[in-house]
Amino acid sequence: MEERLPLITSILAGLCLVTLAYGCTDPATTGPNTTPVTTPSYTLISTPFQERGIETPYQINAELPLLLENQQLPVEHFNQLVDALVRGNIASFRNNVLEKSPDPPISVGSSYNLKYDQLSPLGQIISLKFMINTYFDGAAHPGEQNLTFTYDLVAGQKLNLEQLFVLGSDYLDRIASSCKMQLNLRDIAYNEAGADPTVENYHNWNITADGLLITFDMYQVAAAAAGSQTVLVPYGELREIIDSHGPLVGLLK
Repeated sequence: MEERLPLITSILAGLCLVTLAYGCTDPATTGPNTTPVTTPSYTLISTPFQERGIETPYQINAELPLLLENQQLPVEHFNQLVDALVRGNIASFRNNVLEKSPDPPISVGSSYNLKYDQLSPLGQIISLKFMINTYFDGAAHPGEQNLTFTYDLVAGQKLNLEQLFVLGSDYLDRIASSCKMQLNLRDIAYNEAGADPTVENYHNWNITADGLLITFDMYQVAAAAAGSQTVLVPYGELREIIDSHGPLVGLLK
């Protein structure tokens, strides 16, 4: 028995060393090696634009979106495109007023009012919707117009609707099918042709947290009294055709 003690002691010591060695080793990691996604930080403000005509009476009031200078993100291109979009629309209104207003004026004159909402959640995508109310001197009633603008801050480019989906997919057909189903339930004197799957019919769209928001202008799918119409198409209805490397991936639940 005494002869075996050194051997037993040696074996126990070896086992202790092995246990200590494994105890000092970092535990193995499993699963994919993911890199945390950093949400771009930016500040979007509104700058006022006002203009008044004297000889031909009109008044313009608008809010222009502006991204403040940012060391992490290039903002100049975004600001240039948004500024051109809004000022171009203002110029179109101004030209129409100057060319077509009655002389002498029938009423107090024409008016243009533009406001916007940011509909996208904070992230690399900014999706804006501009709501425009106009009145032309002598018209029976005011008019409505919508403009949308969606921009990828990281890629530094304005996004088109087709860029959200797999190349060659039937994205317009699917979006139109969802919109038609929802519009058909509304008491708006629904005009189905305005929701047919064409690029022109779906030029006003926004990225939101819950789905793709489609805006149809006044008269497009409804009677004038119903005004503009909006339809939210849930991302779940489009999941299988959404580009797995595109802008919508982070919003899929």
